[in-house]
Amino acid sequence: MANAKPNSLEQSLAELHAKLAGASRLDEGSRKLLHDVLHDIERLLREPRQSRPAPALGATHRLETLAVDFEADHPSLAASLREFIDLLGRAGL
Repeated sequence: MANAKPNSLEQSLAELHAKLAGASRLDEGSRKLLHDVLHDIERLLREPRQSRPAPALGATHRLETLAVDFEADHPSLAASLREFIDLLGRAGL
């Protein structure tokens, strides 16, 4: 499987932030948790590759949990999270 390009991850991350900002019915706790996870991933992407924890299972697991939680009420956000998780996997994160 081909590795995801850094630009793809950054673009996808920006899209997730936009969807998060536009999710009006998202409860504050879920919004904060998702924001925190995305911030953790941004921090990982800024670190030199050799300094990154391998793999970043905590953030990925939290994203997967959020995707399941959002499935019924926020299917578009859940799908975007799953696509981002896939990109992270292809990037080795």
